[in-house]
Amino acid sequence: MPASRSGISRRQLLAAGLATAMSPLPATALVPYQLQFPRDLGSHADFAIEWWYITGRLLSGRREFGFQLTFFRSRVPTTQNMTSAFAAKQLIFAHAAVTDVAGKKLWHDQRIARQGFEVAQTSETDTQLKLRDWSLRHTATQYQARAASSDFEIDLSLRESQPLLLQGDRGLSRKGPQEQQASYYYSLPQLQASGTLGLGKQRLPVQGTAWLDHEWSQSLLGQQAVGWDWIGMNLLDGSTLTAFRLRDQSGNALWDGGSFRRPGMGAAPHVFSHGEVIFKPLRSWTSPLTRASYPVEWLVQTPTGFYTVKAVIDNQELDSRASTGAVYWEGLSELFDSQGRLLGRGYLEMTGYAQALRL
Repeated sequence: MPASRSGISRRQLLAAGLATAMSPLPATALVPYQLQFPRDLGSHADFAIEWWYITGRLLSGRREFGFQLTFFRSRVPTTQNMTSAFAAKQLIFAHAAVTDVAGKKLWHDQRIARQGFEVAQTSETDTQLKLRDWSLRHTATQYQARAASSDFEIDLSLRESQPLLLQGDRGLSRKGPQEQQASYYYSLPQLQASGTLGLGKQRLPVQGTAWLDHEWSQSLLGQQAVGWDWIGMNLLDGSTLTAFRLRDQSGNALWDGGSFRRPGMGAAPHVFSHGEVIFKPLRSWTSPLTRASYPVEWLVQTPTGFYTVKAVIDNQELDSRASTGAVYWEGLSELFDSQGRLLGRGYLEMTGYAQALRL
């Protein structure tokens, strides 16, 4: 396992900090408040967990790709009073992946480091994230995303084309029956992406459409929840669809929600209430690596329509046990209406199928 610049291995860092970072905090219910921008684009270091999540579809000529870049921040409660600069008060993780649709291939990589020493950095005033040579930066009305591994390289500009979408109750999104099971959550859908995608020695000019989510929370999952199913879809007409559910061990929904927003700068979202979103699996795929079975085709029922979600390729499982400790499925997918017509594209994420997710 490669060593970090401070001389501690990833596995040692994980053992020393991640277990305490994920330990339960006193239950505190979050309350709605008016999110302030650009401040709330930045980090919230007093919260237990936080992530910035960008996914999208890219085209280079006729070649189609999916991409994902996610930065996680985890607060370690037991080190907050330590004065040493080496204390792991915040852990920063990052995942990146590229899907080659025609080649039916997924590449992915991961990073982990304690915050500080110019190795891992976040800002509390805007989205300014860095983890070694990976970064996500916001300037004016666009983001710059960069990540590179031995197999692939992402270098994209992501231009805002729609206003922020506040999920839930003015940005407060419930994730369970208890009030403390919630997050502050906003999205930036219909981002216009352009830049380059590297695959091996190839450098391909690409353009497409992307989606950004940013969430922060003190206690996201209840004890009964093992994972979630989530979609974020950019529709061809400019509309946006979010739908999710949290599951128990038996696969039953513990909570659900989402939103639908029509195009137009002044359009208010239709926010889905608990009980209004139903996920029904239609077809599953079994991972040859973990033997986990993932539904890769879904019927998703919402107040604004019945949809079919289909993965563009089945094998989009990510093994992040060397960083966050989780194995999950996350990949480029297509959205169809009840008549089988293509409505849009986006990402499907499924956690807790290989093992229970603990946040």
